[in-house]
Amino acid sequence: MDAKQTVFVNDFTNGILDPKNEMLGPVKDGGHIVANTAPGCWGPMITPAIRGGHEVTKPVFVEGAEIGDAIAIKIKSIRVTSSATSSGNDQPVEGRFLGDPFVAGKCPECGTVNPETIIEGIGQEAIRCADCGKDIVPFVFTNGYTIAFDSNRNVGVTLNKEAAEHIAHEGHSYMAIPEQSIQNPIVTFAPHDIVGTVARLRPFLGQLGTTPSRPFPDSHNAGDFGQALIDAPHDYKVTKEQLEERTDGHMDINRVREGAVLISPVKVQGGGVYLGDMHAMQGDGEIAGHTADVAGVVTLQVKVIKGLNIEGPILLPVAEDLPYLAKPITKKEKEIAANVADQWGVKKLEESLPVSFIGTGANLNEATENGLKRAADVLGITVPEVMNRATITGSIEIGRHPGVVTVTFLCPVEFLNKIGITQLVRDQYINE
Repeated sequence: MDAKQTVFVNDFTNGILDPKNEMLGPVKDGGHIVANTAPGCWGPMITPAIRGGHEVTKPVFVEGAEIGDAIAIKIKSIRVTSSATSSGNDQPVEGRFLGDPFVAGKCPECGTVNPETIIEGIGQEAIRCADCGKDIVPFVFTNGYTIAFDSNRNVGVTLNKEAAEHIAHEGHSYMAIPEQSIQNPIVTFAPHDIVGTVARLRPFLGQLGTTPSRPFPDSHNAGDFGQALIDAPHDYKVTKEQLEERTDGHMDINRVREGAVLISPVKVQGGGVYLGDMHAMQGDGEIAGHTADVAGVVTLQVKVIKGLNIEGPILLPVAEDLPYLAKPITKKEKEIAANVADQWGVKKLEESLPVSFIGTGANLNEATENGLKRAADVLGITVPEVMNRATITGSIEIGRHPGVVTVTFLCPVEFLNKIGITQLVRDQYINE
């Protein structure tokens, strides 16, 4: 099939990223992917027929992407289409899942695993097994809210009981759930524990990346969530070694937003670029475990980087999102630095540009170690050198609690030249 300049995506997985499944596309190297995304966490979490905890887009084959390459994914635009959503902190319901409530929801009455469901009324008991009619959701709220947005999607306001219940009766419409999505709208629960809170919107993608080399539940394609797959009692169990086949597409890093570039590893032919789990806003860490899941329209541009063999993603955030110490050195700062160098006999100053390596693991300590090692391995330097550079010219920032971080620092251009991404980074921060 001839590669297309633009591939439009309106189809979703059942929650499993499987390299054996047929991909959409192909899209040309340098071409665009335009996707209508479905809401992430909570809707799929109360829809046991979705096996991965999320409902991401079907992956797209990128022309020329081979195993051992990388794909630079430029987020050209993100537009929220939901006018309201619900979210909050979760509590698994014992007896309604097999080992993992995200992956293997089970009817407590008839025992069906990943059953189809129907909606009867509203509230946390409204989602029922299509076979026996039993209340079935694997999760409920410990504290939840319903939030509505202004027409320009600039701010949201959390709603009272009456308003939340009104939205609950028209959930698909208010959440703008795409036609091909099978998820139950989370607004059906009508949570209203927090009322009158004003929150700014800054949408981003909780899921963006490439297809792993073995089947993974999409929400578990990360080093922290993936721990639940190790020796799990369901079809998608892995060993600790097999967990390394992940691509860390599920990051929940709020800097993966419009204008950012994510460089993702290619572990299957064609890469298999997918996205989803759009959030309206989120502070660092996603400390509640969840945030405001929304539907939206996203435009991406993809570019193959030949021979950049990386284990996990590299992020180029928008300049505004860089840590203070990692912002590009200004012309004035370079002039001052040159004077200091002259005083002390330093003959040459490093030319540097910002770069951010993603690390994931069972906890934040392991994620930090993972990010440091990935940076060292890619750049061909030692972990202690990365630690020093991240300390004086960057920062370690939490992407998601419990186990996703970014290791950001000013990287010498000579290192970037070796791995072939200098122009990409320069375009992001210098030639804007």
